[in-house]
Amino acid sequence: MKKQPLRRSRNIVSRVIGDETILLPLYKNSDEINCIYTLNKAAAWIWENIDGKTGVDELCARLPGDFDVAQSEGARKLLKIVEELKSIKAVI
Repeated sequence: MKKQPLRRSRNIVSRVIGDETILLPLYKNSDEINCIYTLNKAAAWIWENIDGKTGVDELCARLPGDFDVAQSEGARKLLKIVEELKSIKAVI
């Protein structure tokens, strides 16, 4: 697995509203805003644990037991979510 630390993009702001984590890309003006992302529980956990120091392998090792998934399945899902976050340029 990748050992390179994951970093949040400076072009994304996040807010927790109730029990939802929301990502909003930053733009120069309001006309450019065309998307807001709502993270599920697993994606929100990943987002909260991206600190610029921790890599995917370390996140996999930290997967909490409350996701009720085998470690290998959790690692696969974590990698998929990280790739999705990268595709929207939330993670670099």
